[in-house]
Amino acid sequence: MKVTPTSLPEVLKIEPKIFEDGRGFFFESWKQDRYKDYGLSAEFVQDNISHSSKGTLRGLHFQEPNAQGKLVMVLTGRVFDVAVDVRLGSPRFGQWVGVELSDENHCQLWIPEGFAHGFCVLSDSADFFYKCTSLYCPETERAVRYDDPAIGVDWPDVSPNLSQKDMAAPLLADVAVLPAFEG
Repeated sequence: MKVTPTSLPEVLKIEPKIFEDGRGFFFESWKQDRYKDYGLSAEFVQDNISHSSKGTLRGLHFQEPNAQGKLVMVLTGRVFDVAVDVRLGSPRFGQWVGVELSDENHCQLWIPEGFAHGFCVLSDSADFFYKCTSLYCPETERAVRYDDPAIGVDWPDVSPNLSQKDMAAPLLADVAVLPAFEG
């Protein structure tokens, strides 16, 4: 397994060791002791799977309070996955990182608490898997507008298919409740 900090050092790109032969492949997508050796000692309480069509953009979402850390990966298809530091007082507040995740590269992305998360589907469809450190709590779910110019995410050139909720999301500067940086 190879673990690489991204330009937002708390966000980790994880490349599992793949065992491949003519029948297909095998890899361990989570093994608590091994991940703990790399500094990821999260306790996961909920797994989610979403299925989306090409151009679907989900995000940028986070919870505060009841923050969620997320270990994400693509089961089928290809996505551009994004994390944004939304922690007030962070030296990287408002900065983002994007990584392509696919069923071919098998990469995972660790998005810790205090980061907004979103993705855009690049393939005809994608099945996306999340391991979460907190239960989904609709009362504390927050969103940031995906195209906030102050953040400047360089999304792939697609016409995004957004939910009504994501279309109505505020700019980061207008989000009423943000997590605090505890650096």
